[in-house]
Amino acid sequence: MAVAELVAKCLQAREMAYCPYSGFAVGAAILTTGGAIITGCNVENASYGLTVCAERTAIQRAVAEGYRRFTAIAVTCDIRDSFVGPCGACRQVLMEFGTEWDVYLTKPDGTYRKTSLRDLLPLAFTPAHLQKN
Repeated sequence: MAVAELVAKCLQAREMAYCPYSGFAVGAAILTTGGAIITGCNVENASYGLTVCAERTAIQRAVAEGYRRFTAIAVTCDIRDSFVGPCGACRQVLMEFGTEWDVYLTKPDGTYRKTSLRDLLPLAFTPAHLQKN
């Protein structure tokens, strides 16, 4: 998989964001272990608590399409001067589907910084913790 394709897909997904309240468009693209790329964008709601982040939209879409194993995610927003990571809730949702994700924090111009889900959410609570009881 070319990182460039994953990054390009997350940039395209950002363009589909529904964000009439914040104007903060976010796009995400998830790579499955089989090589499929599933995208998502944030979808806001007038009842702010019902807003869904791009990362969770992508995960929900992937699960609905039958995918359960992932290797990477690229995430982007409109902030140009720094790399922005997923919110805490999204980090936890991603962790549900594995601890070994590559995460590409992507600026609007396509430049990215590679990190890992483990680095973004150290000492995470995972499904494995539920199996120990």
